[in-house]
Amino acid sequence: MQIQVVKSKIHRVKVTGADLNYIGSITIDEALMDASNIIEGEKVSIVNINNGERFETYAIKGAKNSGEITLNGPAARKVQKDDIIIIISYATLDFEEAKTFHPWIIFPNEKDNSLT
Repeated sequence: MQIQVVKSKIHRVKVTGADLNYIGSITIDEALMDASNIIEGEKVSIVNINNGERFETYAIKGAKNSGEITLNGPAARKVQKDDIIIIISYATLDFEEAKTFHPWIIFPNEKDNSLT
């Protein structure tokens, strides 16, 4: 049997922009992607702390150490600049493997989305 478990989580980051006219996705600072083990093109779930919205999109790299968190395309309608969100990705694992799996969970500084 296989189950889905949390693979990566960027807990509580500030939205720095929303670009309705972009083709879609979420732009995430490359340093945050590296630290959380999220790769470009990976499906992610977004949870908006401010308004309760939950939706899925895919990750694209933003400039490293920029703090950028921009929702693009239709997802831009679900957030506002300065909202606090959680970004989560999941993995499908064998049930026994899932029991010992440890996800990559990071807690950036909410003020500037830095890792320090």
